[in-house]
Amino acid sequence: MEMQASSVAAGTSTPACAFATIRSHGVRVARSHAYDWLVLLLLVAVEVLLNVIEPFHRFVGASMMTDLSYPMKSNTVPVWAVPVIAVIGPMIIFTLVYIRRRNVYDLHHAILGILFSVLITGVLTDAIKDAVGRPRPNFFWRCFPDGIAVYDNVTSGVLCHGDAGVIKEGHKSFPSGHSSWSFAGLGFLSWYLAGKITAFDRRGHIAKLCVVILPLLLAALVATSRVDDYWHHWQDVFTGGILGMVVASICYLQFFPAPSNENGCWPHAHFKYVTEMEDASRTQHATEMNNTNSTTMVVVEDQTRANGNRTLDAMESGR
Repeated sequence: MEMQASSVAAGTSTPACAFATIRSHGVRVARSHAYDWLVLLLLVAVEVLLNVIEPFHRFVGASMMTDLSYPMKSNTVPVWAVPVIAVIGPMIIFTLVYIRRRNVYDLHHAILGILFSVLITGVLTDAIKDAVGRPRPNFFWRCFPDGIAVYDNVTSGVLCHGDAGVIKEGHKSFPSGHSSWSFAGLGFLSWYLAGKITAFDRRGHIAKLCVVILPLLLAALVATSRVDDYWHHWQDVFTGGILGMVVASICYLQFFPAPSNENGCWPHAHFKYVTEMEDASRTQHATEMNNTNSTTMVVVEDQTRANGNRTLDAMESGR
């Protein structure tokens, strides 16, 4: 079994313990969470389905166009860049921590936790988008790409003649997916870093808080870009950020202690593993002691019997 001893973690003394590595416990850890990985695949399927179905087309009238006539702009942060920033980036950090500390429980639970965070957030976000159907700030140009507005003579509702796919996306303003995904992934990373550097050890190191806040600042910049690009109203971005941060917090605390906890550096499963190893070591030690005592007693009995035999022989020879 390949293990590594640890004595100090992130500046805080911890009991010496053996760390489980990918080689020694990787398959075991993955198998113990097989159902969790299956649930992740189910969430992916639900997420795809929510993006395929048609959202609710909320009524849009001529009098509402004042707030929906902002120009169409390209995304400052492309859709493909969001998972890179919010998921792949944090995973690289998790891997670097593993390379340094060699704790497979930490690596596995961090990856599983952040995937749950972004996928649960994605499902909630897209479900709300489809149900609410709020038009985006640039809805006018999605509906009337040639700039010629056409309204129903009776209801004054829009009669769109733009591309169907563009109009469909125009009804998915609330809440912001960029914002919720960014805070779900980078919010989880912020929790993770807070635990690793013991940011809340009550020693007053403000520099540690700067490290914790940095991922949240990046998430906020991604969210702000959605308002700047006129793809979302500010309420969409604000709600998406809150949603992502709440889910990230729940998912992190499902796998890790709170960063303010004295054991906040490693996941719950690591300490369970350490306890099992200590119990096994004590049991093995007790068994060895019992075997040693039994062997000693047998030897003493044999020696006593031999001494007795010698005494009898001496008495008989002296007659």
